[in-house]
Amino acid sequence: MYGQEKRKGRRNAALVMDAVHIVIGILIVILAVITFLNPEGNQILLPVIFALAAVLDIVSGIHKFRVSGRSAGKKAGAAAQLLLAALLIAVTVVSAISIWR
Repeated sequence: MYGQEKRKGRRNAALVMDAVHIVIGILIVILAVITFLNPEGNQILLPVIFALAAVLDIVSGIHKFRVSGRSAGKKAGAAAQLLLAALLIAVTVVSAISIWR
C-alpha cells in the first residue's frame, strides 16, 4: 500500500512538471515572437524571457535532485541544470541593466 501511494505521488509530480514545462515554454515562445517582431519596442521582454528560462531550469533541477535518490550521476545532472539557471539569472541581470541604461 505504501509503495502505491509513493508511485502515485511521483505521477502527480510528473504531471505538475509537465504542466509547468508547457506553460512556461508557451510563454517563452510567445514573448520571443513578440520581441522579434518589434525588437526596438519590446526590448524589455528579453530579461523576462531569460528569467522565465531560469525559472524553468530551477524547477526542473530541483525536481531532478529530489527524484535522483542516491544516484551521483543524476544529482550531478541536477546540479548542472541549477548552474545553468544561475547563468541565466546573470544574463537576465546583465540584459536588464543594459536595456534600462
